[in-house]
Amino acid sequence: MRIAIVTDAWSPQVNGVVRTLQATRAELERMGHKVLVISPDLFHSLPCPTYPEIRLAFAGTGAVGRMLEEFDAHAVHLATEGPVCLAARRWCVARDFPFTTAYHTQFPDYVAARTGVNPEWIWRYIRWFHGPAQAILASTPSIAAVLHRHGLTQVRHWGRGVDLSLFGADVAPDPVIAALPGPIQLYVGRVAVEKNIEAFLSSGHAGTKVVVGDGPARAMLAARFPEAHFLGPRFGAGLAAAYAAADVFVFPSRTDTFGLVMIEALACGVPVAAYPVTGPVDVLVPTVGAMDEDLTTAIAAALTRDRAACATYGAAFTWEASAGQFLAALVPVIDEALAA
Repeated sequence: MRIAIVTDAWSPQVNGVVRTLQATRAELERMGHKVLVISPDLFHSLPCPTYPEIRLAFAGTGAVGRMLEEFDAHAVHLATEGPVCLAARRWCVARDFPFTTAYHTQFPDYVAARTGVNPEWIWRYIRWFHGPAQAILASTPSIAAVLHRHGLTQVRHWGRGVDLSLFGADVAPDPVIAALPGPIQLYVGRVAVEKNIEAFLSSGHAGTKVVVGDGPARAMLAARFPEAHFLGPRFGAGLAAAYAAADVFVFPSRTDTFGLVMIEALACGVPVAAYPVTGPVDVLVPTVGAMDEDLTTAIAAALTRDRAACATYGAAFTWEASAGQFLAALVPVIDEALAA
């Protein structure tokens, strides 16, 4: 099959959406499918206001449509709600070409956190964007419930996976991180206001706090919390070694739809502390983590969990299974497109 994935999030961005799409493409190609990715790097773009790492592409419907036509796509999947996917959406709607979408990001909450705009205003756009899709892919039951509450009911499950060739219980810990006074409490991800990292850095458990990642809030947080260690971004084996050196992984976000970093940490044998919110409530079980409205309490409880149990649980999340769910959502759409 020829599957077109259209996205406004792609390399060199570093986030869970990009990693999910890259892993899904690799698995689909391994299955023998042909995959076209239409992404911002194919067009002129400008930095997103307040978030320059994200590029807003000047992607016209004509240019995106020509790419889809030349590829002769059997199925079109729109991964994000930005300008590249808007152009593809217009092309699909104008031709009655069926397509799927995904709700990767709590976009209304992110915009509200950055601008103070009422999230219900953003939900009007979300309903309009996803409304014509044959299926909306969601990573957890909680996110599916959110979409249902907002009138979007054509939801299909699409879970996440771990690269088990990188993340596992046998990974050697980063010696620099491991040498810090314990217990070592680790955050990995974008360093941005919507990730609620300040709550982690303000938590009261003894030990050392380590932040791996980069983003617009890094300088401000590093100045406010000089005792924390801001190590910048890590990738591949370096990221796995950072996970392995931690005693607990802290996930302070209240706005994520899943939290890919949680299952990567678990696969490395690291228990997770989080708030009892969307994402953690769908991923964590009591044997591998702890959730509490008091993050310090959650950290203390997570530190009692068995690392071997965490590694076993994390290893159950595979990209092969995730890609199978993605493909299953596409199949009826592909059949409809081929019959047209």
